[in-house]
Amino acid sequence: MDFRTCCLCLIHVILLAGLACGLQITSTGSTSIEKASGESVKLDCQFTLAPEDTGPLDIEWSLQPSDNQKEEKVVIVYSGDRAFSDYYAPLKGRVHFNSPDPKNGDASMNIMGLKATDTGTYQCKVKKVPGISSRKILLTVMVRPSKPRCYADGPTLMGKDMMLRCNSAEGTQPLKYTWERITGNKLLPPAAVLDPVGGTMSLRNATETASGTYRCVAKNSVGTEECVVEVSVTPAPNTAGIIAGAVISVLLALILLALILFCCCRARQKKRYEKEISYEIREDVPPPKSRVSTARSFTSAGSQRSSLGSMSPSNLHEYTKPQYDKIPSEENDRPPSHAPIPPPSRMAGPNLSRMAGPNLSRMGAIPVMIPAQNRDGSIV
Repeated sequence: MDFRTCCLCLIHVILLAGLACGLQITSTGSTSIEKASGESVKLDCQFTLAPEDTGPLDIEWSLQPSDNQKEEKVVIVYSGDRAFSDYYAPLKGRVHFNSPDPKNGDASMNIMGLKATDTGTYQCKVKKVPGISSRKILLTVMVRPSKPRCYADGPTLMGKDMMLRCNSAEGTQPLKYTWERITGNKLLPPAAVLDPVGGTMSLRNATETASGTYRCVAKNSVGTEECVVEVSVTPAPNTAGIIAGAVISVLLALILLALILFCCCRARQKKRYEKEISYEIREDVPPPKSRVSTARSFTSAGSQRSSLGSMSPSNLHEYTKPQYDKIPSEENDRPPSHAPIPPPSRMAGPNLSRMAGPNLSRMGAIPVMIPAQNRDGSIV
């Protein structure tokens, strides 16, 4: 080995020794951390300085992009003996340095109230000229399972297939579901088939022994939640009886409808019949009495001061003419305090007066001379 080669080797060793004694990050913790949402995390970044590191101290935490084409997001910075934590809006107010004076060798960062969106790769970079060093930590924020919902999918009947379901609406995958029985002998039915990913428990040809209380537990790496469901396996209903009952109900409904229609038709026919009868009664009403008969009856009631000589046919016609508009009845023509007058005979005026006079006087009537009439009512 010549002198030149020895000199080059010596220079190389000196440089390596200088670098080894310069600024270094000494944290040895895990570079991958899993935390549950709502918790806090400390991203460790301890460092040491060498006497040669005489420049200003700069500490920077940044969020590395998942896509290489995007830029990294600065989260918090320590420079000029001051900390600046308002660079990244999603973490504003939730991030700060672990040490109040990071220049003493603790550049660790704390994040409070973790959210699922905080998941990512964070890089700690410490620089003090001429030294510089960095460290990356992968943070995974997981959501604990929400309280699952347990229920029986479909009817729980004897001899039928039964399925129990369990599902958490929230929770970071992978989620694992387990079923257990908490009543009776606390053993699952022998024919039960479990799906730890889908959260189901199926049972073929269920029997009454499958009845009981079951518990489902949803779990991931940051938490667990559970729910309980009560199962009661009942005998299958009598399908034939249900069908027969339905048929009878329909028949009864049809019979009732027919009775209602029949009653309505009968009522309508009865109303129509009564209406026709009323029309027939009106058509059978007898016509009014003749004018001559009316005049005779009216004259007999009001002839106390008249004589037979003054009641000629012409005078009688003029006297009774205004009364044609109102036809008095035989009941109203009779005096209220006297007995009815017997019908006149066919005798002449003098004979009638001699025969009827004594009888009328005994009856309390006033003698009145009435002219003789033919059968058709005309005056002789």
